[in-house]
Amino acid sequence: MSVKGGGCGKHESKWRRRGKRIFVGLLIFNFILLLTFLLAWAIIQPHKPRFVLQDVTVYNFNASVPSLLTINFQVTIYSRNPNDKLGIYYDRLDTYATYHSQQITYRTQIQPSYQGHKEVDVWSPLVFGTDVPVAPYNSLALAQDQSSGAVSLLIKMDGRVRWKLGTFITGRYHLYVKCPAFITFGSKMNGITVGENAVKYQLVQRCSVDV
Repeated sequence: MSVKGGGCGKHESKWRRRGKRIFVGLLIFNFILLLTFLLAWAIIQPHKPRFVLQDVTVYNFNASVPSLLTINFQVTIYSRNPNDKLGIYYDRLDTYATYHSQQITYRTQIQPSYQGHKEVDVWSPLVFGTDVPVAPYNSLALAQDQSSGAVSLLIKMDGRVRWKLGTFITGRYHLYVKCPAFITFGSKMNGITVGENAVKYQLVQRCSVDV
């Protein structure tokens, strides 16, 4: 009986050593794989996507009611992937407008998409809000800007992106896009009339991008 027990112990010890070797081998393999990816990433030097706010079509902008704003824009945003070996997954992308650091519209979500090497996407989301509460000091400033015929907004995009290198896909990174939009309301001659009460303003304003 004692001989059989000793044999089982040796057998279990043999399997334990074999399991440790497999585990160490997997660790080394994963380390080499990660190191290879990091070296390739450093050599390729990925560049952030480029965004341009091409135009804003104003359907409604009403800041006449104290502390409430009704706004209805359609923005056209151009995005280009400048990398020749990296693709970009836009898993989530929300568009909205801010005024003096306060969000003044709802968030509009753009459909998830993939942008290949050197590819270009053009999005035209509606940016709107009805009776949106605005801080009293911003409400007064907006009403004054509208009366003077010009308002300066920021069109923002927040989202999550992933990079694709060959068959490897990274984890999610936070994307921040800020596009200055200076809109003049004084005369329709400053824009293009596209409807009974809608005016399109050509801006072609480059946006700042942080990833």
